[in-house]
Amino acid sequence: MNNRIIYYPLTATPLKRNASYTELSSCKELQSYIRCYWGTENPHIQFENDDASELVIPDTCVDIIYYIDYTNNTVTGGFCGINDCSFQLRNSGSAGHVAATFAIRFYAWSAYAFADDSFKSTINAYFDVGSRFEWLDKIIRPKLLEFITLQEKASFVEQILLKAVSSVKENILINSTVRNILINRGSLDVSYLARESFVSTRQLERLFHEYIGITPKKLSNLVRYQFLWRDILCKANFDVLSAVHKYGYTDQSHLLREFKRYHSMDIHKAREIALKNVENIQDAVAGV
Repeated sequence: MNNRIIYYPLTATPLKRNASYTELSSCKELQSYIRCYWGTENPHIQFENDDASELVIPDTCVDIIYYIDYTNNTVTGGFCGINDCSFQLRNSGSAGHVAATFAIRFYAWSAYAFADDSFKSTINAYFDVGSRFEWLDKIIRPKLLEFITLQEKASFVEQILLKAVSSVKENILINSTVRNILINRGSLDVSYLARESFVSTRQLERLFHEYIGITPKKLSNLVRYQFLWRDILCKANFDVLSAVHKYGYTDQSHLLREFKRYHSMDIHKAREIALKNVENIQDAVAGV
């Protein structure tokens, strides 16, 4: 199920690319599972002002994140479950240390294929990588200090995931329901999704909690928010009333209220932050 064709979620600053944050696409065989690999291009010295906060918005993804301290020769890692609210992230690295970050960003509905355990109760939570991906963590963590560039780390991890993909556990019902949500841009209600999947609403919700960590209704709302966010950035003449009709919001107030709930600010401020130092957003985002 290659979802990238119909859906590719954006961060709060989707055009941000620098030495501290770079994204790499996965190979074609893994694109339905992995949104991207991301991190620092090369290890760099941590400075006091590196702890400036950064806005993280709900992107319907989950992340395995490693912090590699080349000064202390240590690697720490965490798993971030799906979020339904935005938050400010600060770099917790040690000043003066040479360090790097490496992360795998899975689509929230695809990560289960590589996981050891259920994603139940992982929403808005952060765990040790081994709590959900013990087998993968045991392979990756001991090797990360041997690699320098982001590309080297991504290539190493990608080979591991490619070997595993042929034997991953897929749930056809989860896959088909998520695809239905994506195709319809999050506008379908849960009862309709359940009928389409030939299960009860309660059973569908139980499965979503187990495999994704969130209800189908909440995932639908987040998907709709992400489609809306792309329109806000890409459409030079974005019109709120047209978006209300396009995405099935009750009215303008409903759209504005829901956007602010997920993004922690209004549309004007969100767009201003995303477009800072960007001259042509249409051309730039089209390539994301």
